[in-house]
Amino acid sequence: MSAPAGDVGLTPEQQENFEDIEKQFAVKVVQHMETYFNILEKVRGSQLRLTKLDDEIYKHFKEAFPEFDASKPINEDDMKSKEGKEKWRNFINQYEKKVDDYNFGTMLRADPKTEYSQEGTIFVVRMQFYAIEIARNKEGLNDWVYEKANSGSSK
Repeated sequence: MSAPAGDVGLTPEQQENFEDIEKQFAVKVVQHMETYFNILEKVRGSQLRLTKLDDEIYKHFKEAFPEFDASKPINEDDMKSKEGKEKWRNFINQYEKKVDDYNFGTMLRADPKTEYSQEGTIFVVRMQFYAIEIARNKEGLNDWVYEKANSGSSK
């Protein structure tokens, strides 16, 4: 990993600390992905609550992003365009004091019809994950994960 901009005078020990932090972050993100998918395999998404504020987040998301179709793959370019970033920032910032780690980075499946994959996963902040996954869950779009995990098995 190269030194962050402005920190060109870092010692090798400081460089290693940044790499360690990055590795720890990556491990936490992967654990979050695995945990969430494991939950979806055990509980239908339509019966799952991700936060105490699911109903509020869903209502606010539908109002702020009326054009968003949770059943379709996410267009990451639109989401991360100047206009998209501004719209999301306004949405996300309303949860600063309401949701723990509201702006912590995590991964989101771009397409609700697929599992996590290297190509089909995008980096988002936690409130984007919550808003989109709550919508997918409430609209029954994640129930396939449970059905696939429990079809024809002796679970």
